[in-house]
Amino acid sequence: MKFENLNLIPSIIKALEEQNYTHPTSIQEKAIPLVLKKEDVLGSAQTGTGKTAAFAIPIIQHLVKDNKNTSGKRRIKSLIVTPTRELAIQIGESFTAYAKYTQIKNTVIFGGVKQGSQVNSLHRGVNVLIATPGRLLDLMNQGFISLSEVEYFVLDEADRMLDMGFIHDIKKIIAKLPKQRQSLFFSATMPKNIIELSRQILRNPKKIAVNPVSSTAETIQQFLYRTNKSNKPALLLHILKDPNIEQVLVFSRTKHGSDRIVRNLRKKNINSVAIHGNKSQNQRQRALKEFKLGKINVLVATDIAARGIDIEKLQHVINYDIPNESETYVHRIGRCGRAGEEGVSISICDAEELAYIRDIEKLTKQKIAIVEDHPFPQTDKPMTIAEKKEFEKQKQRRKQEFFASRNKKRGAQNIGFRRKRR
Repeated sequence: MKFENLNLIPSIIKALEEQNYTHPTSIQEKAIPLVLKKEDVLGSAQTGTGKTAAFAIPIIQHLVKDNKNTSGKRRIKSLIVTPTRELAIQIGESFTAYAKYTQIKNTVIFGGVKQGSQVNSLHRGVNVLIATPGRLLDLMNQGFISLSEVEYFVLDEADRMLDMGFIHDIKKIIAKLPKQRQSLFFSATMPKNIIELSRQILRNPKKIAVNPVSSTAETIQQFLYRTNKSNKPALLLHILKDPNIEQVLVFSRTKHGSDRIVRNLRKKNINSVAIHGNKSQNQRQRALKEFKLGKINVLVATDIAARGIDIEKLQHVINYDIPNESETYVHRIGRCGRAGEEGVSISICDAEELAYIRDIEKLTKQKIAIVEDHPFPQTDKPMTIAEKKEFEKQKQRRKQEFFASRNKKRGAQNIGFRRKRR
């Protein structure tokens, strides 16, 4: 099937041709006709499957047709909510590209930067608003944004939203949307809490599931290096000596861990940079741009910051820390070997993380090839299953306490802000 077979208007087809889009991906082929029929959609799809186009293209077509009967200042008719700045920016760029030959305008709002330019864009009028939850609620509370005329609502990366503690923010946003609207809900995984949230958002949705999160691309070779935790920095340096690794995306579990990896690499004159939530938006965007241009050899990222990173021809991904969620592993290695290209995933595993590897292999139904011939073999004793469960329980408790404390602080700040305005 080609895009011409999806009943799209000529202006969109022309823009897609400029992007070298000829054949829709699986999720685009399934979702676009449903969205054009104004059906609510519950979609399960990984990052990198083309789901942005799956909702952006039909929404633009709806807005073009709706705009024929309206005049005056543009109003927010479509709202896309997504968890991270990088993903929001990427979605905004996609809307701009697909709507190039229409009059549809979008803007992107996110925290971590001054709000002036974002507010100015809103004053000029937009049809599509792409936003992260915190900044959206902030500007709504200040009176700069009204959602009363939204007709098309998209919640993207819903599972990551909940992981980041945005559930209460999402519920506040949904409460301000009109009851009569078309809603689209996309998530890489569908645990119970995601299903429950989707029921609050969608009406009789059509369900789409493509590229399940348990599957890894056949073009990606997967390797496992077992070592002791203390030897991870040295083993990473050893791996990076491979002349075939010209550029690599390294995943760290924490922000501080990312910075520590970069410090160690720079001591050895390896051109590297970290991106995570503590970095400013300008720092993150500059790092991504330089990495895409090949000016940076090693980009170290946390999982949250990596959402929205889409780098063509990237061949290597390294898991410096093994994720405790198997689905996250699939997301990570999917950053390489995209669009049929070959990729290599390397995981550095200490004794505590062996249980995570077993879970990953169980999910993907694939054995990860073990590299035995390296100078830093594993000698530490692995955790027992009982010890691992207790470790994870304590970790989850700390995570919940952190998000509860953060949300409490946000609530206090908002109350203080409203009192000031009065």
